[in-house]
Amino acid sequence: MRVNAGLEGIVVADTEISHVNGEEGQLIYRGYDVKQLARKITYEQVVHLLWKGDLPQQKEEDSWTKIWKEAYELTEEWIEFLKIIPKEVDMLSSLRSILATLDEPASPPTMAQAIKFLVSVPMIIAARYRLLQDLSIVHPRKDLSFAANYLYMLRGEIPSTAHVQGLDAYLVLTAEHGFNASTFTARVVTSTESDLISAIIAAIGALKGKLHGGAPLEVADMLEEIREVNRAEKWMREKLENREKLMGFGHRVYKTMDPRAEALRDVVQKNAKNEPWFQFAVQTEQIALALLKEYKPHRQIYTNVEFYTAAILKAIRLPKELYVPTFAVSRTAGWIAHILEQANHNRIIRPSARYVGCKDKK
Repeated sequence: MRVNAGLEGIVVADTEISHVNGEEGQLIYRGYDVKQLARKITYEQVVHLLWKGDLPQQKEEDSWTKIWKEAYELTEEWIEFLKIIPKEVDMLSSLRSILATLDEPASPPTMAQAIKFLVSVPMIIAARYRLLQDLSIVHPRKDLSFAANYLYMLRGEIPSTAHVQGLDAYLVLTAEHGFNASTFTARVVTSTESDLISAIIAAIGALKGKLHGGAPLEVADMLEEIREVNRAEKWMREKLENREKLMGFGHRVYKTMDPRAEALRDVVQKNAKNEPWFQFAVQTEQIALALLKEYKPHRQIYTNVEFYTAAILKAIRLPKELYVPTFAVSRTAGWIAHILEQANHNRIIRPSARYVGCKDKK
């Protein structure tokens, strides 16, 4: 019996939600290339695509928007609960605690229930963040988009168009990515006929692991430590000489440039090309790629999404402690899409293991 560690290369299900083509550097949502989607649609529209199979038509747009507007409600019960959570409890653990108190939706949930659950994630994160900063909580506005509302609830002021566009592109590009660890976790829980809330809480637990959701934070730390372009080569050489990784480069699936990184780079260039931080990030990327080619000539290593995630979240002035929680905000759409698909074609997920322990103890 052959064991594929980490289930690498094992196909466990058919899916119509997304396709990750690692050889050609392509990511497709329901037939659409994400690089094209990031340039022209909003997060609300990509949620419609992931959950319902296609982009909303003109006649559907008004009713779809209405459901979103009606979903925004930050309850006093949540606020009181958030106030009693100790400050040392991290953001994702706080989020799981509040989500566990929500009313259980139908199985499978209605679109209205799913959207209400989805918008609760940024509302809880923003409220928790402001409480930790000793700031008054900002309630959502029904006249703002999903991305604009998130920034508004964090800052207490209407965000700029450039910041909203930057965040929207990030949310679209990271909403879904196949059977990654957190998504697979959500499908496993769903396969037992458990509820949506339990599946999402389990997925958040997987996302909390540093091997899954924390890479953009490490990229930001790396760039802040380098600080200046003229320090980049020396700093990176020392890392490579010590056989350490350069964060933001290389991907387990993509054998060429991560298409999400390419799209995010274009978005940042459009909205923040004159900012010194962006120029620094681009120049540092080029130095890193040259050094990786020098030190690892037999491996082609490219920029991944985490590098430009750090760049774009920095450009829109998002605090570093919100990088991973914001990933949870975006990926909740993909988790729910997979929960719905698993529930509609369900069989309990129950792989086998090869026993390698002793068999003859007395």
